[in-house]
Amino acid sequence: MGLEIERAEGCKIYTTDGREYVDLISGIAVSSLGHRHPAVIKAIKEQLDRHLHVMVYGEFIQKPQSEFAELLTSNLPEKLDRVYFVNSGTEANEGALKLAKKFTGRTKFVAFRDGYHGDTHGSLSVTGRDVYRDPYLPLLPNVEFLDFNDPSGLDAIDNQTAAVIMEPIQGEGGIIPANPDWLKEIRRRCDDTGALLIFDEIQSGFFRTGKLFAFEHYGVVPDILSLAKAMGGGMPIGAFVSSSEIFEVFKKDPPLNHVTTFGGHPVSCAAAHANLQTLLAGDFEAKAARIAEIACHMLRGKGITEVRGRGAMLGLQLRDSELTKNVVEHCFQKGIILGWTLHSDTLVRIAPPLIIEEELLEECFRVIMEAVEKFA
Repeated sequence: MGLEIERAEGCKIYTTDGREYVDLISGIAVSSLGHRHPAVIKAIKEQLDRHLHVMVYGEFIQKPQSEFAELLTSNLPEKLDRVYFVNSGTEANEGALKLAKKFTGRTKFVAFRDGYHGDTHGSLSVTGRDVYRDPYLPLLPNVEFLDFNDPSGLDAIDNQTAAVIMEPIQGEGGIIPANPDWLKEIRRRCDDTGALLIFDEIQSGFFRTGKLFAFEHYGVVPDILSLAKAMGGGMPIGAFVSSSEIFEVFKKDPPLNHVTTFGGHPVSCAAAHANLQTLLAGDFEAKAARIAEIACHMLRGKGITEVRGRGAMLGLQLRDSELTKNVVEHCFQKGIILGWTLHSDTLVRIAPPLIIEEELLEECFRVIMEAVEKFA
């Protein structure tokens, strides 16, 4: 977009040439509490006065890491009781894939077309879009792709499968929620074959969908959970979470199965702890639901074919790519930052900060509708 950023605060981004923009995509689902939330900034400053990096992750006991790990796992199902911190979402998925292979002794993965799990080699190997994969072939072997929400191919999950990796709601693939019965069948199939189930909640986590994590809508608990984006309140951090039993395999053969220098950086962990405390203390389930309610009420008319998603993770499906391009550009000129997903040129991403005031949200939606009516 070419903006030169001077500062950001709350739902607004300010440029060096004096313009201001409403960030209606939260830095791509990162700034759920808005930019520079006071609680997050306070935690960062306090940690800066204690220490920054002191040792590669796991060698020293560091309070920001242990306190955040305790808070995070205490708000997850009982079997998700151990967390490994990394720096980003794709690293979280890399760790999850390695953990699944080591625990099961298997090498096959099942993933889904149009799924997106990151751009490093392992994560790209299970990303279901050829346009991103083809320039880097060959990738990991023994990955089988199925159609999302299609029950016909689930026999591909067999006793050779290390894990099924998927998003409960496909993000970059077009904001596509999983069918509840289909997701439960995947869980059953994994249980029957001994395959692990990895949920990539890098984009859907931390109340973005109205629940702390999207899998809570479905009553299906994964064996491994990948997290990032909104976790750090604007600081870089990722994690993969599993059971103590599964993580046991990372302790031997070799003793350092997975290492990271900067994973669990104390400043990022302090920020993430304050971010999660603030989210848990607020009524963000209701706020996300209200964002969806307003969107479904206001964003309708000629040129709009669908508003889909959950909570504040929404996709506005438009008639064609030309209309989509014109709407996004019109809104940009009016001071509203929207975005397309990587996989769809007819879908406008709507993922505002959860703190956005209704009046500002409605004002943004009026501008969107103005653009739709102008170009449709």
